Amino acid sequence: MAELTEIRIQDLDTQEFIKMKSEEISALVGSGLAINALSGGVDSSAVTMLGHKALGSRLRTYFINNGIMRKDEPQQIVSIFERLGVKVEIIDAQDKFFKALKGITDPEEKREAIAQTFYKDIFAKLIKESKAKYLLQGTILTDVDETVAGIKRQHNVFEQLGIDPQEAFGYKIIEPLVQLRKDGVRKLAEALGLPKSIFKRMPFPGPALAARIIGEVTPEKIGVVRIATSVIEEELKDTDAFQYMAILHQDRVTGMRDGKRDFGLQIEIRCWDSVDARHAKPTRLSFDKLDSLSNRMVIEVPGVVSVTYNITSKPPSTMEAI
Repeated sequence: MAELTEIRIQDLDTQEFIKMKSEEISALVGSGLAINALSGGVDSSAVTMLGHKALGSRLRTYFINNGIMRKDEPQQIVSIFERLGVKVEIIDAQDKFFKALKGITDPEEKREAIAQTFYKDIFAKLIKESKAKYLLQGTILTDVDETVAGIKRQHNVFEQLGIDPQEAFGYKIIEPLVQLRKDGVRKLAEALGLPKSIFKRMPFPGPALAARIIGEVTPEKIGVVRIATSVIEEELKDTDAFQYMAILHQDRVTGMRDGKRDFGLQIEIRCWDSVDARHAKPTRLSFDKLDSLSNRMVIEVPGVVSVTYNITSKPPSTMEAI
């Protein structure tokens, strides 16, 4: 596959890009159909709007409820896009994903299990039922860089690893954003008419909350991280941080509650300053804010007895733990 040429934000003419990519998508799909999955992140949201601009009703958009998203996320995202005139169908696939993740603790195996469930099971079925031949998705250049470099396997990268989606899954994949990084995608998303709540939205990983659990992913652990995520997003929503998250550690730690030993859970908080996710530094939160986060975590998140804050830059750290 030819080497990708980056389009830097200062060189990005959004209207020219929209026109060029709309024509490319339309030419590829022709008179047929394409599908795409909307997660609500800026990448998938931008490619959804771009795809509908190019194809109109010939693009069918789905929200895959994999059971590992944030609280009320499917309904919130679908509602936003309905107001923009984009119909989105929610597909309930929670059981499939938890079954695929059962017993897996290795980070790369978890990512692979999620990818295979998305592409070989869910998308393949939707492609077959709709008779579409293409999947439109929001892969960006940072996804490719991190996967090819072996830093972490992003679930949406295939051709750059020598994997032919047509051969592996039975359909072709269109990636119109693959020359952009996060800052460029935000600029594009604004030009496409998406609301600020989307184009300024904090990055969220493809493996969703599963990327924030060290060890096996279970519905119970997802429930813990979902509550912790709500707390941290509420506490830090007014900061200018690039991204923030709560990580559930695998090992239990000794704590005390009501004068008795409590062998409980440990939550690690991460908060990052970055522009394009390639490099990042921990946000210098005030101790009062850290204290507030810690107090809320141990009170509101069942079983938590220890809260830590990550202070290691990327690199050598990564933004997500898994």
